[in-house]
Amino acid sequence: MPQHTLPRPICGHCDGFPTVTITTGTRTTDGQRQTITAHCPACHGTGHTTTARAHTRIGA
Repeated sequence: MPQHTLPRPICGHCDGFPTVTITTGTRTTDGQRQTITAHCPACHGTGHTTTARAHTRIGA
């Protein structure tokens, strides 16, 4: 029987678009635009949030 995993919630900060490419306004020597890549700081470029974990009581 196949194992099914539940879908993880999409990050609310980036709405599932965790990595973007931004142009700097300059051009390289061959005429292409110079770009930088930025990742969502909340989800670290995954596009998903971690599932909520239950708090466990230690030493009870």
